[in-house]
Amino acid sequence: MGELNTAELLVRCLENEGVQYIFGLPGEENLAVLKALSNSSIQFITTRHEQGAAFMADVYGRLTGKAGVCLSTLGPGATNLMTGVADANLDGAPLVAITGQVGTDRMHIESHQYLDLVAMFEPVTKWNAQIVRPSITPEIVRKAFKRAQTEKPGAVHIDLPENIAAMSVVGEPLRKDKQEKSYASYQGLNEAAAAISRANNPLILVGNGAIRAHAGSVLTEFATRLHIPVTNTFMGKGVIPYTHPLALWTTGLQQRDYITCAFEETDLVIAVGYDLIEYSPKKWNPEGKIPIIHINATPSEIDSSYIPIVEVVGDISDSLMEILHRADRQSKPTPHACELRADIRADYEQYATDDGFPIKPQKLIYDLRQVMGPDDIVISDVGAHKMWIARHYHCDRPNTCLISNGFAAMGIAIPGALAAKLVYPDRKIVAVTGDGGFMMNCQELETALRVGTAFVTIIFNDGGYGLIEWKQQNHYGESAFIKFTNPDFVKFAESMGLKGYRIASAADLIPTLKEALAQDVPAVIDCPIDYSENIRFSQKSGGLNCTI
Repeated sequence: MGELNTAELLVRCLENEGVQYIFGLPGEENLAVLKALSNSSIQFITTRHEQGAAFMADVYGRLTGKAGVCLSTLGPGATNLMTGVADANLDGAPLVAITGQVGTDRMHIESHQYLDLVAMFEPVTKWNAQIVRPSITPEIVRKAFKRAQTEKPGAVHIDLPENIAAMSVVGEPLRKDKQEKSYASYQGLNEAAAAISRANNPLILVGNGAIRAHAGSVLTEFATRLHIPVTNTFMGKGVIPYTHPLALWTTGLQQRDYITCAFEETDLVIAVGYDLIEYSPKKWNPEGKIPIIHINATPSEIDSSYIPIVEVVGDISDSLMEILHRADRQSKPTPHACELRADIRADYEQYATDDGFPIKPQKLIYDLRQVMGPDDIVISDVGAHKMWIARHYHCDRPNTCLISNGFAAMGIAIPGALAAKLVYPDRKIVAVTGDGGFMMNCQELETALRVGTAFVTIIFNDGGYGLIEWKQQNHYGESAFIKFTNPDFVKFAESMGLKGYRIASAADLIPTLKEALAQDVPAVIDCPIDYSENIRFSQKSGGLNCTI
């Protein structure tokens, strides 16, 4: 390979990693990288804010398993990037963030827009480094992608000073090494099988790690043949079809719910691909007395409420199949937890014909499920609506309802939906957001229009920060500092060249949603929501009796 500058070698290394898109903003200190990208097969998508760029890379990584890439300049561009980078890191999504930087010749003095970005990104990444010599660029890039994509995935950061970017270099990308699967020990497999065979009332708790491992079909067979009910975390939706008779749907609400009864009755929790960050074990095992089997690609985290009796560490699908071959539960009765399914289903179905207006969140989500196909994707923002989506939007397949529940950052839905549409252009994509979250990254709807990603955004409109109001009401019986006013969302959408709709009755939602999904431009649906259901749910859950 002939002589290049460092920025050109960086881009060739990114091409070697299979990068399709880079999301970001141009700046003075990344000019050389942008110039190199102009002659590259990689598509640079110019966003309206660095946070949106990071969220796009975050969701791209979560959906594909390949690191999404985002780019910013130094200083304020880099600080804007951090929220999305932190989100990817805590949600286990592979992401590579690249920042421009001042030249190394002025880092030792007080300098315009200079921050120590390596130090700044250190707490929110798995690994990060500055390219201090042109010749190390291939090693830095290869290590960044390997670290980002290795279980548990997360974010990494590469900092490129502008004078290094312009320097000449002779080099080429490194060959990608093949990652071999690791397998659990026979001892762990045998001990897990024995514990499962002894258990009278086991329960499977499955998390996002099982989705990352593509273990859904094996998990479903495991549960079916051993007659063990399954509950999933917010980020584990679809790992077992919600229509399966052993599926107890989603756990993770910070209040008592039907699934609480299953945890109170179980004598063994089989945690499969479960990340503690999704739902603290102190919520479902507060005294640390429930025996736990940990099945994951990595060892368990330390937590006083999560001390497994057995750890099965290795490829999740292989571990499940090996345990299945060793366990014997043919004579075991169906666990009591399965009887909860009828109550859970009845609670869900009771909103099917509700015609109240403003619309109840349960009704909106029920109707959304009727319109969306099994492969279509819903991206949830963060707010009160997230709790209702977690509880009521059910999935047949993994990665068809994306919820950020590690970092849980508001503003992810719209940029996330753009990324989802890039990955799956033939699927229907819906971003569900509150009015608070919508206003945090609504500018990326212009990006969506420009790059031709037509998806629908549904706004749960209550004129305030509904989740905080819900918590305030639960704690104090009153709320404060949570109300605001909104623009006319229909006119807002139309001013950007989008389609805008406003729901005026419960009967409007399904036909409006179908029309919006048929558009060839992004569409926004403003839906007044009845969040008095939040308090009703809290009151109902507080009196839940688990006796069967």
